[in-house]
Amino acid sequence: MKKRTARPGAKRSPCPVAATLDLIGDKWTLLIIRDLFAGSTRFRQLAASPERIATNILASRLERLTAAGLIAAKASPDRAGSSEYHLTERGRSLLPLLGAMRDWGLAHISGTQAKVEIPRGS
Repeated sequence: MKKRTARPGAKRSPCPVAATLDLIGDKWTLLIIRDLFAGSTRFRQLAASPERIATNILASRLERLTAAGLIAAKASPDRAGSSEYHLTERGRSLLPLLGAMRDWGLAHISGTQAKVEIPRGS
């Protein structure tokens, strides 16, 4: 049986929870956004995240987040051929969600600690 793949940006449901999960609900996307909130801007900084994301997956997620308008990539002024990544206003609007997830995890999952600091403001 052939696996069906969704078109980029396609929603499986009009439900806002399902549509949000389609955009940011994979294993890595919110961790990349967390690291951008924490000040990482370069590919190598994002790849050095404590969770050790594979570079091919990181490149794919950065491309998808850029296409979705959550981050913007611009040429690095310091290194030719390199990009810097920054959250757009749409991406920054995810801060309350990340803060709520951090706070819930700290309160309800034994042994967790916030090792990567994201701004309070949630």
